[in-house]
Amino acid sequence: MLIIPIKDGENIDRALKRYKRKFDRTGVVRQLRSRQQFTKPSVERRAEIQKAAYIQGLRDAEEN
Repeated sequence: MLIIPIKDGENIDRALKRYKRKFDRTGVVRQLRSRQQFTKPSVERRAEIQKAAYIQGLRDAEEN
């Protein structure tokens, strides 16, 4: 359970924004979506390798 302490005189919109940011960082929605369907470990590994290659390509392009 997330607890967001609200300071005296703090705007409710600001507190709500802090709550949303903290909720996004927990990864609950991502975890729920990943659990909706089963993916084989080999498919997960292949996607992980493709993501790593993509990020490495971006870093290489940034260096040049």
